[in-house]
Amino acid sequence: MATSTLLKSFIEISEDSDFPIQNLPYGIFIRRNREENEKAKIGVAIGNYVLDLFQLSNAALFDGPILKENSSVFRESNLNAFMALGRPAWREARQTLTRLLSAEESTLRDNSELRNRCLILQADVQMLLPAFIGDYTDFYSSREHATNVGTMFRGKDNALMPNWLHLPVGYHGRASSVVASGTNLHRPRGQLCPDETKPPIFDSAKLLDFELEMAFFVGPGNQLGHPIPIEKTEEHIFGLVVMNDWSARDIQKWEYVPLGPFLAKNFGTSISPWIVTLDALEPFRTQGPAQEDPTPLPYLRDNSPSAYDINLEVAIKTEKLEQPFTVCRSNLKYMYWSMKQQLAHHTITGCNARPGDLLGSGTISGPTPDSFGSMLEITWRGSKPITLPSGEIRKFIDDNDEVIMRAFCQGNGFRIGFGSCVGKILPAI
Repeated sequence: MATSTLLKSFIEISEDSDFPIQNLPYGIFIRRNREENEKAKIGVAIGNYVLDLFQLSNAALFDGPILKENSSVFRESNLNAFMALGRPAWREARQTLTRLLSAEESTLRDNSELRNRCLILQADVQMLLPAFIGDYTDFYSSREHATNVGTMFRGKDNALMPNWLHLPVGYHGRASSVVASGTNLHRPRGQLCPDETKPPIFDSAKLLDFELEMAFFVGPGNQLGHPIPIEKTEEHIFGLVVMNDWSARDIQKWEYVPLGPFLAKNFGTSISPWIVTLDALEPFRTQGPAQEDPTPLPYLRDNSPSAYDINLEVAIKTEKLEQPFTVCRSNLKYMYWSMKQQLAHHTITGCNARPGDLLGSGTISGPTPDSFGSMLEITWRGSKPITLPSGEIRKFIDDNDEVIMRAFCQGNGFRIGFGSCVGKILPAI
């Protein structure tokens, strides 16, 4: 369901805004000057404003056949109940919001009292996690990233493990430490083994890294024992966020055999606050990498365009830098395994996905060094350090470094953006 590029809102929106009327992403906000006991609310980003859906619901403006009977979902303090309603309800909400915000519609435009209650400057709110995340799974779905890492540790001839081209490799992460953009994290401590001829030591991680990812939230989900067929997966994908899956490489190196990452990943995962829906991204759907040698098994086979042309950027801001310095430009379309394939694979055993579950893409690296999605790759395991404009040298992330990730789709005269995913690393406790 593509949205017309010619559609205009009565709200003045600059051409380079992340949040035109063609976007309308969902998030959870709380006012900075809130009254005592005021709850967090569901909002939609439009230009420099947040549209308060609690107020729209109270004004009975969700009057479609589905949401008229379920408008209470917009009085919740997370998006889980709305996610659970499914794609027909999501599309009805999008149609209602598009109409209310359009330049031709008078309901909000000409009612100053209602408009003042419903529209709040983004600068006046704090964004929170958009959903209660019951479970979090992270995949490893970029062929370029897997090849780079495999080459570093096993050599070019054995870069990809035998299973990699047959299934979306993944592991279960820690949902409790997924945090909203702007949350600072402390450098983790753990077991390291810098000298493999000696026993491990306990210390703070020295090789702290970011991982450029995107992630999607599950909508209705499935009953235990009933997989989601690949042709039905998009009915269960509510929308996408930018994700930084922070990684302590030296902790991971010592711990990951045989069961994979554990403490190296569980200290924090940052996500951007706004969830951009698949309908907003529809104009940017594209064909992903060919999967012909080998062809996936039937339950993973999908010939439809299932990738999205989403530009991704990572910048580092140190205490000495006046402006963030961009270290990576990549794109979601490079992903070998699509979101549809990830969800189909995740549930093929009958595992039940639930509203608000979060599934990460894995590090998104492109074909060239400037598109590598981690410091591990950018500096090639620290052997090619980068020099920042301040003269500082970086192999990995230092204390008080801030990592800023952004994502956007560029349309004709508009862009669909995700806002920023920001996190700063504080010294170990």
